[in-house]
Amino acid sequence: MSTGFRLQQGGRIDRNSEYRFNFDGQAMTGHAGDSLASALLANGIQFVARSFKYHRPRGIMSAALEEANALVTLGEGAHSLPNSVVTTEELHDGLTAHAQHCWPSLKVDFAAVNQVFASLLGAGFYYKTFMGPGRSPKNWLFYEHFIRRAAGLGKAAREPDPDQYETVNAFCDLLVIGSGPAGLEAARIAAEAGLDVILAERDFELGGALLTNTGTIDQQPAAQWLASRLGTLNKSANIRILKRTTAFGLYDGTVAGLVERRDPVKAATIPWRERFWIVRAKRIIIAAGAMERPLLFAGNDRPGIMLASAVGSYLNRWAVAPGRRIVLATTNDSAYATARDLAIAGLSVTLIDSRERVSETLHKLANNTGIDLRLGQAIRAALGGRHVRAVDIGPATGQGSITGRLACDIVAVSGGWSPTQHLLSQRGVKPSWNQTLQAFLPGRANEPIDCVGAAAGIWRSDDCARSGRAIAAAAAAALGRKAPVDDIPAPGGWETPIKPVRLASDLNLKKIFVDLQHDVTAADILQANQEGYEAPELLKRYTTLGMAADQGRTSAVPALALLSEMASRSVGEIGTTTFRPPFAPVSIGALAGAERDKHLLPIRRSPLHDVIADSGAHMLETGLWMRPWYYPQTGETVDEAYLREMRQTRDAVGLCDVSTLGKIAVQGPDAGEFLDRIYVNGFKAMKVGMARYGVMLREDGIVMDDGTSWRLSEHEYFMTTTTGNAAKVMAWLEDLLETRWPELRVSVSSVTDQWAGISVAGPRAREILPAHIGGLDFTNEAFPFMAVRTGVFNGVPCRLARISFSGELAYEVYIGASHGPALWHALRNMAKEHGGCAYGLEALGALRIEKGHVGGPELDGRTTLEDLGLGRMASTKKAFIGNILRQRPDLQRADRARLVGLVPVTKGETFKGGAILAEQGQEDGHGLGWVTSVTESPSLGHWIGLGFIQGGLDKWQGKTILAADPIRGRSTLVKIVAPHFLDPEGTRLHA
Repeated sequence: MSTGFRLQQGGRIDRNSEYRFNFDGQAMTGHAGDSLASALLANGIQFVARSFKYHRPRGIMSAALEEANALVTLGEGAHSLPNSVVTTEELHDGLTAHAQHCWPSLKVDFAAVNQVFASLLGAGFYYKTFMGPGRSPKNWLFYEHFIRRAAGLGKAAREPDPDQYETVNAFCDLLVIGSGPAGLEAARIAAEAGLDVILAERDFELGGALLTNTGTIDQQPAAQWLASRLGTLNKSANIRILKRTTAFGLYDGTVAGLVERRDPVKAATIPWRERFWIVRAKRIIIAAGAMERPLLFAGNDRPGIMLASAVGSYLNRWAVAPGRRIVLATTNDSAYATARDLAIAGLSVTLIDSRERVSETLHKLANNTGIDLRLGQAIRAALGGRHVRAVDIGPATGQGSITGRLACDIVAVSGGWSPTQHLLSQRGVKPSWNQTLQAFLPGRANEPIDCVGAAAGIWRSDDCARSGRAIAAAAAAALGRKAPVDDIPAPGGWETPIKPVRLASDLNLKKIFVDLQHDVTAADILQANQEGYEAPELLKRYTTLGMAADQGRTSAVPALALLSEMASRSVGEIGTTTFRPPFAPVSIGALAGAERDKHLLPIRRSPLHDVIADSGAHMLETGLWMRPWYYPQTGETVDEAYLREMRQTRDAVGLCDVSTLGKIAVQGPDAGEFLDRIYVNGFKAMKVGMARYGVMLREDGIVMDDGTSWRLSEHEYFMTTTTGNAAKVMAWLEDLLETRWPELRVSVSSVTDQWAGISVAGPRAREILPAHIGGLDFTNEAFPFMAVRTGVFNGVPCRLARISFSGELAYEVYIGASHGPALWHALRNMAKEHGGCAYGLEALGALRIEKGHVGGPELDGRTTLEDLGLGRMASTKKAFIGNILRQRPDLQRADRARLVGLVPVTKGETFKGGAILAEQGQEDGHGLGWVTSVTESPSLGHWIGLGFIQGGLDKWQGKTILAADPIRGRSTLVKIVAPHFLDPEGTRLHA
């Protein structure tokens, strides 16, 4: 049903320019200055979307950011942007938009069948149906796939985002958010006082409500006043004006997050799509206006039902009449100006006011413009299908039957106004309910942040401008500047008080929609109240009210009013939900800025990277590092390659790049004492020329990291850490020395990048090293296990330690980074001659599982020494960090999950990391433990794994348990064994 059309004159559009655009495959035209919404309405398009749950037809409701219905997908392919609000999108030539959340089309959407089952999809239906008490978790696992497919509205592009984004850091004396009369005056006064001002406006034009105001301000026509102020601001040298810029968050220290969109007309000359502004202001003024609220009646979600202010905006700013016969329903004075403008434009207007009496001024306004004014009446129901066609009206008291039916093609509603105070509330400032204005007003902030104009509940344009001047003058004074002092007007400004919303007792609550985007009805709110979910936060989560893309901008207060009515408490007593940033959706691209792809985090490469990559190794990003995953021979898969690498290492020799391990030089007279305090075992008494494995605890007794430390001389140690924790450990050591033990004579330096490290492991390791590293005796007597020695390669000194992560005879060789590639070449060629190879991360992890060494999956920030079977390492003769809290009774419980080994009961079966360990028949829920690491073991001929189970080996050794994997749809019976699968006696280590 087409109802909207373009007026022959008026508006702020440029009729001399014509833009061609496309909506859902239909070609249309508009003008410069149009929004996508105004252009659609001018082309007779009102029905543009479907609701989330019931897929009901939805039309354009507002003219600004509070839009709850009209979400579409803009653009094509990689440039597409889902969930775009048509009311905030600036029209440009070539714009393409598509309806979303419907199939096969907007007009014929098969998912609309959900309306038939509405009685089954009420508040909390997913909890009750899929996750209720006594129901098996398998229910949820079965339904989750379908629920997630149905969730969401638009679909994000699968291709990488081709657009560019920028980040800007800015500083100013005063940030003004919003450019209505209050914001414009605040910026002008502050700038004239000499302050550095940033004025941010989300619209593509400055002016706010003045863009649609046909009245006067400061005894001047609004348009003339606006033009004058814009001329002044544009000439000011100390005002930066940011149009198309949304302030989405306020943070500590008056830091604001803003997102600026580029001018779409100038897209070819502007390289970025969006800019993320981080503004650090000395003071902030919020002049973001207020948002009109809808009314509650049966069928209030039909296309053609709009906010009264939106109808006025389309009429006066864009010269678009959304319809010809308009019923305007209100509870307050603000809608009368819109009714007047509609009537002057030649449209049929019936004004329904729920109040019994209004001021003489409003009476005259209606009489002089031919408006059919009906007092004491309210809309009881809207009739129609894909567009409203009539309304039933009745007494506003909610008592009595329907008294009439009015034919119409547009219903404009105004249920009062809510000051836009989300940003202030993000700072923890609680709003207060004003019963007279039926609105939440901003509280007093403890930071230099103020609300002005309609954002402070001030309705008249003159008073808004005055409040902007007054607060700006106070801000200038606080910053040591002078400005003309003005009084701050009191909130309000209507001649006749607003009437609180009350529901008629005979209405069908299932047909009254409160949250239009999420299809939350008055019946849902009643049900939530009856089931005890009375608090706003609980109501929000139980019904999903306010959790859609519009964040409840127009639904929150009506919902609270309903809750108030049902619970017989005042809205002020009920309170509001918690406001959190962002105020409006922010694209991930804007937050990332230029830090994307390989620029997001630095990619670190070991000194051996090039020589390894050139040899054909498949590289893998692990944390910040690029590391060799595996070294394939012709046609090998990763599984085939890593198993071969394991066999060659066990049978002959294997080389592994360990340059990524954290390496820290610990030097000074108190170096030994320092290590004794941070490791659970002792290092101060360790002999020079020896290494020791050590474990560090957090202060709460949980294992933080492990590694070896080598004593190079009396006052010098060489510490190695895990790759992932290198920076964390380094920062921790520095903090300890700076803040806790400044008296210790110790210096710590990160030397990770200075050394190339190569592990040489396998029974033939002792045969290949002497060929290239001189000055050393590699016999067991001269170079025993855990010994540290210094050798020479091509005249360059290098360090060697006889330590092993694989369980084989092994050495770690460290040499200056620039000499690493030459050493790698020499050792790898020698390894090949002895039947060996280089091995990557996959084989490295598998080798350590066979040996039963713990790694990252086991050191997950939850495990203790006892959990890992390392409790005997802890010294009883010295103090160390974490020693006291590790002895807490809860961490010493015998039934804690402890490390065990796992083998399949049936040889040849496999299982996966992340599986749940549970007794057969008891696999629902959390189980008794979990699997952390698995691998196929060529040495043992079957799969093995590590995991944790309550009670550990003491309780479960030799017993069978189920490794349940419901996510991947498989379960395997496994036997609990000791975690050291290969050579538990250590014969190979000491060979």
